[in-house]
Amino acid sequence: MGTSTLRMNLEDMDTAFIRDLKAQAGASAEVEIHVKSSKHGEGLFTEAEFWAIIDLLDWGQASRDAIIAPAVAALAAMPMASIYLFHDMLSEKLYRLDTRQHGDAYLSQQDDGYLSVDDFLYVRCAAVAEGQSFYDLVSSHPENLPADIDFEHLLSVAPNAYQLKTGREFDYAPLFNYETYSNAAAWKSVTHGS
Repeated sequence: MGTSTLRMNLEDMDTAFIRDLKAQAGASAEVEIHVKSSKHGEGLFTEAEFWAIIDLLDWGQASRDAIIAPAVAALAAMPMASIYLFHDMLSEKLYRLDTRQHGDAYLSQQDDGYLSVDDFLYVRCAAVAEGQSFYDLVSSHPENLPADIDFEHLLSVAPNAYQLKTGREFDYAPLFNYETYSNAAAWKSVTHGS
């Protein structure tokens, strides 16, 4: 399987270019896009925008779908790249909470001493869903990770926004694997130098 590298300005990419590329490479060819901004310090989707979307979660609603609905709508109204980048940022935050210290804090609150990989992921989702201040606290002080709240629905924000915007299913592997134990280095036993 051969690989070609194309370098071009975004302004030169139009529907005709995409159509020609599909014709030459085949519609099922895999494309990876790297964006290098010429404007220093400006990104496609910022940390502030990520937390602004999180802040739209409506905790006054009864159903979890209704809780995420304002965040989904706001993300769907943004450029397509923002949906992918939101999911990437979420994956990174969940990955950073996937540590032995956070796992120990979770386990200390379990009667049976069992770490459910799914439940631990959903607890980490809740820590992000609580907003930036709470996330920063739990990130720096794992002992503050509560095991009695979970919010799996946070994982649905980007897929639902994508479906709302395009009518298609979201098929995207984020930048970080957020499944429990994926952050292998952070699960290694803590050793102290002599």
